[in-house]
Amino acid sequence: MKFLFLLCIAGIGASMPISSTGKTVARIAAEGTRGGAGVGQAQGVAAGIQAMTSSGQGAREGRGLRLLDTEGTMEGVGYRFVISNGVARVPVVVVGGTPYQMGWQIGHLMKTEIREFLPSALARLEAGEGISDESLDKVWATTAAYTDDRFEQELLGIADGAGIPLRTVQHVQCLPLLMPYSCSSIAAWGKATEDGHLYQTRDLDWSMKAGAHNFPALVVYLPAHGIAHVIPTFAGVAGANCGMNADGLVLSEMGDSPARDEPYNVHAPHFMTWFRTLLWDAPNLSSALDMFRSLPLTKSYHFVFGDGRAEHRAVKIRLRATKAAGERVWIWKDDDPSDELAPNVLKDVVYQDEGRGAFPLLKKDYGRLNGERLEKIACAIPIRGGNVMDVVFDATALRLWVSYAAGSTEAYRRPFVFLDFKSLVADRELGAIRQRKVASSP
Repeated sequence: MKFLFLLCIAGIGASMPISSTGKTVARIAAEGTRGGAGVGQAQGVAAGIQAMTSSGQGAREGRGLRLLDTEGTMEGVGYRFVISNGVARVPVVVVGGTPYQMGWQIGHLMKTEIREFLPSALARLEAGEGISDESLDKVWATTAAYTDDRFEQELLGIADGAGIPLRTVQHVQCLPLLMPYSCSSIAAWGKATEDGHLYQTRDLDWSMKAGAHNFPALVVYLPAHGIAHVIPTFAGVAGANCGMNADGLVLSEMGDSPARDEPYNVHAPHFMTWFRTLLWDAPNLSSALDMFRSLPLTKSYHFVFGDGRAEHRAVKIRLRATKAAGERVWIWKDDDPSDELAPNVLKDVVYQDEGRGAFPLLKKDYGRLNGERLEKIACAIPIRGGNVMDVVFDATALRLWVSYAAGSTEAYRRPFVFLDFKSLVADRELGAIRQRKVASSP
């Protein structure tokens, strides 16, 4: 694969204006605000950027900011750059600190896109689905009771940073909970791949009418507390439709709830919010599965959970919210004769494609699967007419390739861009080391 990697970055300082509500939430969210990403992290980020630009990979443009916490001390660092491949250009937003701080950084750095996308998308989808603001208020009030507080604090930060109503941000997060859609995912590792790495795909087949694909964003979270993680998403959408953390956990989802199953249960967290919780807190697959089993159910789904480092394996999960208790959750490992797709199963592979042709392609390239070959397979099996995004994660090397639709051109017909997530995590670690050295200097 040949990728033109364009890095656009510069240092533009900014102070964070904090509303009275923002101050309250920032204090609640802080877990000790002085533990946030600080000057040391900024130095580490700058070192990483300098190394990349000096190697000829970067262009000298972009946006960056530093944030002040509620007491005026330096906390958090956020910056934005662009990765490209031919006509494809995807913004990467790197944020750090507390949940509120990270949300504010996202809102500030993507203010233009968020203001253009969220209100218009909300209006289009409300009209198309026959959903009112009042009904979304009720949905949010119900599901928020089951939602990670950190997620809610981040939403407030996004609203404050972008200068839009919190209600708008909350309503947009609710929409996927109410809408039917379908996708596909593959995980392959060990003997199935050319280097033994665990690769995992995710095709997002959703509504092109929403226009989300015209506002792509890769958000890299470097939290003050918790595991660093990355999500391919859209401007202002904090929920994770898929993602990977720095410990090698990777998550994908496929919706299985037809319209006839409506109304869906909203007395539960939506998967896009608890995906964020797992990415934040789960260091391995076993921990992620334990956390998953404790969750109340909303809709019917398939999930693929992979672990590219600690346990080096993946599982496929089928969740049927409307079934009796003993039939709601099925978990299959690789080469499982009880898998719903058996006998079309393979060692060191799990997948769900609704019969769209993944198996013969996986069998053909078995033992040689890598990022490039899985890109091609992902692009061969989407639901055409609604292929919004395709992703391939390497959960062992902590890198990813992603293609977003643009205009009327679906993702499977667009170039993939490449992101080295590991290097961004290393920037944070370098910053923390430098910060300790500064603190210990006489």
